Amino acid sequence: MSRSSLFAIRQLVADDVDLMRDLLRLLGEVFAEPETYQTRQPGDAYLKGMLDGNSFIALAALADGEVVGGLVAYQLRKFEQERSEIHVYDLAVAEAYRRRGIATGLFEHLKAIAAERGVYLIFVQADYGDDPAIALYTKLGVREEVLHFDIEVT
Repeated sequence: MSRSSLFAIRQLVADDVDLMRDLLRLLGEVFAEPETYQTRQPGDAYLKGMLDGNSFIALAALADGEVVGGLVAYQLRKFEQERSEIHVYDLAVAEAYRRRGIATGLFEHLKAIAAERGVYLIFVQADYGDDPAIALYTKLGVREEVLHFDIEVT
């Protein structure tokens, strides 16, 4: 667990289902998408399985025991070489706790996990117009211009 004087960061494990649900609530609030993150949450066994595996990473920033920030990511095994990369899927910090280094702290914690696992790269997507996210990611890494496509299954 990483600590600063204002918050602690911890990687969630199988016993942290309640904290994962708190993180889902926070993501729904920050992204103004409660229906996505709260309406049809998976059962406890599903979340335990994700948190117990090695392909899903959930980090929570805690202030006085409350989840005030979080990051969820997937470790992806590559096929062209024996290596893997981490895709940061969601990152959120409660509005009252922004500009305190929480997002950067979450990334630093993730980088330590990545180094421990021998991961060669972390990548993240930002939407046009999300200037705070773009500024953070520019500070942390190299910007690439790419196109993203959502392909519906049905």
